[in-house]
Amino acid sequence: METRNSIVMPPPSTYGAVEIKEIIKKYTFRAFIVTILMFTILLLLYWGVVKISASSTNQLKLAPIVKLQIDKLLPPTDENQAPPPPPEQIINSGPAARAGTPVPVPETQITADMKDFATMEELGRASAEGGSGIDNGGFAPNIDVNKKVNVEVRESESDPWEFVPVEKEPYIDLAELQKKIVYPEMARRAGVEGKVVVRVLVGKDGKPMKTIIEQSDNELLNDAAKNAVMKSVFTPAIQNGNPIALWVSIPIQFRLR
Repeated sequence: METRNSIVMPPPSTYGAVEIKEIIKKYTFRAFIVTILMFTILLLLYWGVVKISASSTNQLKLAPIVKLQIDKLLPPTDENQAPPPPPEQIINSGPAARAGTPVPVPETQITADMKDFATMEELGRASAEGGSGIDNGGFAPNIDVNKKVNVEVRESESDPWEFVPVEKEPYIDLAELQKKIVYPEMARRAGVEGKVVVRVLVGKDGKPMKTIIEQSDNELLNDAAKNAVMKSVFTPAIQNGNPIALWVSIPIQFRLR
């Protein structure tokens, strides 16, 4: 009769996964308690700051008290002192300048100096400070007839992107313009090629007045494009048969040979 050998099972071990689970359970509970305490402390601190700021804003601000010393008061004024003389009145010798909207009035209320309108010659000699209305044939004393005033007339520049209807836009031969381009040495060494669109303001005489970069493939090419445009002469734009200043876009190609 055969006998079978029995297999003895080892007792469960307390080391390994079982031990790790117990450690995790213990420290998880501790972390939860610490988190609750820190949250409570922060909440109390926030509440205290809000209370302190609210109490400080509700306090009344008293006006500063100014103390005066009686022994340093100003001396009393003399009541018998003569009043100051009145300011000197300047009487203009030119006619009085008038402006406004005419209002019809009865003929009986029209004075002698109001019956006729002032002529352009009288208005040129009139003073803006007014006068007695009596024209002595001269200029008011506050008008310096010998003063030279340099008046500089500047033509206002239009918006670069504003549409202006013209019969003929500014023109330039692009092939001739390409010949004036000086290729930047740094761009040549780096092998940079591309296209630059220059927005140029062409004056009445066809000469460029101002340029801006409208589009560029590389910044190394911008200065060379602007310099080539500024050295060129255009055919100016024509509006109503007369030349005018107008913005126009000029494309310039940069290619290495």
